[in-house]
Amino acid sequence: MGKVINTSGKRKTAIARATVRAGKGIIRINSVPLDLYPNEMVRLKVSEPVLLAPAALEGVDVSIDVRGGGIMGQAEAIRTALARGLLKWHNDPKIKDIFLSYDRTLLVNDSRQKEPKKPHGRGARKKFQKSYR
Repeated sequence: MGKVINTSGKRKTAIARATVRAGKGIIRINSVPLDLYPNEMVRLKVSEPVLLAPAALEGVDVSIDVRGGGIMGQAEAIRTALARGLLKWHNDPKIKDIFLSYDRTLLVNDSRQKEPKKPHGRGARKKFQKSYR
């Protein structure tokens, strides 16, 4: 059995786990090939690491499982997991420089989270209206 690399990416509440192994250059998200993924914005967002380093996908299959969050949170988690997996597979500092110069969140999880709701209001900061009469 050849080498297998597991990586993960997070964004808000979405968590993506990528498995990279030798293959034909196919990316699957929850067992669906990237070309057949329904949302075009998601497809473009996910394919950014591949467009930045097209040679990185040659001879590699990536299967990604993603859970939680909304579609864009999932997309950003997927692209982080994918970029990390390709970088770890090739271990090439040039690829790392390309990714970091384009967008740091390709290799670093975005740590921002939703602020919790507080009492006396509808959300984290908004308060219920006050009447004096």
